[in-house]
Amino acid sequence: MNPGLDDSPATAPDDSAWEHRQRIERRQGFVLKIVLYAILITAALAYLMPFFLSAISMFKTDPDISKNPTKFAFSRALGSPSLDGLRGLRQDTVDFPRWMLNSVYVTTVVVFGRLVIASLAGYALSRMKFPGQRLIFSLMVVLMGIPGIVLIIPQFIVMKQLGILNSYWGIIVPLLIDIADILVMKQFMEQIPREMEESAAIDGATRFQTFRTIILPMAAPGLLTLLILRTNGVWNEFMKVLIATPSAPELRTLPVGLAGLQGEFGTSTPWATMLAGALLTTVPMAIMFFVFQKHFRQGLASGAVKG
Repeated sequence: MNPGLDDSPATAPDDSAWEHRQRIERRQGFVLKIVLYAILITAALAYLMPFFLSAISMFKTDPDISKNPTKFAFSRALGSPSLDGLRGLRQDTVDFPRWMLNSVYVTTVVVFGRLVIASLAGYALSRMKFPGQRLIFSLMVVLMGIPGIVLIIPQFIVMKQLGILNSYWGIIVPLLIDIADILVMKQFMEQIPREMEESAAIDGATRFQTFRTIILPMAAPGLLTLLILRTNGVWNEFMKVLIATPSAPELRTLPVGLAGLQGEFGTSTPWATMLAGALLTTVPMAIMFFVFQKHFRQGLASGAVKG
């Protein structure tokens, strides 16, 4: 009797069943992938719909926007399409270039200051030992639970007492420190091996040299993540800029300036002009996210693994 002939009838059904299961699993995986892609595409379209609607509505006339606010088509009977929205940004009562320059200046100064303060404070909390360190850390965690809107009136009073209202300092100073930034940098720096710091000290490096040449480069993913997130946050800041410039319209940033267009034009709201300005306001942030998206994902992944 040939053993090979006896084994083949027993193994053939098993092989056939295994291949059948593999085909079912591949089919199920393919269906699941289609469903997931469909959900993601639907969510992306829902997220992008306001952007597309704004892009189309900026070429409508104000009567067309008022009558058909959610339509993606133009109404030629109401004078659409039109460039009135873009022309409105060049009127005397709309200082769009100045608002843009103010936004660039405030965002640059605030984000740079935040990164410096967050990296220094994070280094002190993570690498240095000093009296009251745990108490300071606990207080910072508690303060994070206080809603920002609660601090608006106290900040206004303090700025008034300091005499920095209606100035760039009144806009910049309240935005310079963010506890969350400090805690993020502390988390990143705690993961850096202390042996590297000790080796630098043996070679004669001062603490600041060690911080600048070793700690900061290794914490670069955290700094880049904060750079992207905080640039977007400061660029779109509204409330603190509004209360800091109650009687200084020349210091308005883009969000505050665009929001004030309704009052500037009296009872007629220039919807096309506001939408054109809002769309142009989002362009710099969209470009930044598109350029740095790879580094942004790497920074978030690094922070998640280290956390």
